[in-house]
This record gives sequence, C-alpha cells and structure tokens, in this order.
Amino acid sequence: MANHSSAKKRVRCNANRAAVNKARVSRIRTFIKKVELAIGAGDAKSAQVALKAAQPEIFKGVSRGVLHKNTASRKMSRLSARIKSL
Repeated sequence: MANHSSAKKRVRCNANRAAVNKARVSRIRTFIKKVELAIGAGDAKSAQVALKAAQPEIFKGVSRGVLHKNTASRKMSRLSARIKSL
C-alpha cells in the first residue's frame, strides 16, 4: 500500500483514468457491435452507415491511447471487407 501522499494521490488518479479508459473502450465496442449486427442481418446499407459512425470513435481511441493504431486499422479493414462482401 502507498505510504507517501504523492503515491496515494497517484493511486487515486490511476483509478480515475482506468474508469475513463474503460468507458472509452466500452463505447468503441458498442459501435463495432452495431456494425457487426448490421452485417449479420445482411443489411449492407445500414452496416455502411454504422461503420461511418464507428470510424471516428475507433480512431479517437487511438488518439486517446486506449487502442494501438494498427489494431484500429485492422478492425476497420476487416469490417470494411465484410461489408464489401455483402
């Protein structure tokens, strides 16, 4: 357990940041899930709209540091390919 006041503050700050990051990742997953549901339903038009909504969220996660750049690019590429195959 932290003994110094600065270390105690760091523990609190880390907990707050973890909560914010968890919310960000959850939000990204929700957007991706909407795209996948549209793909599963076979609706290319709504899947394309959902992907356009998900793209800024995914790359915002990159700029905020909760996703790696290549991970975001891979997700976008795979979702785009699945929509294209519909």
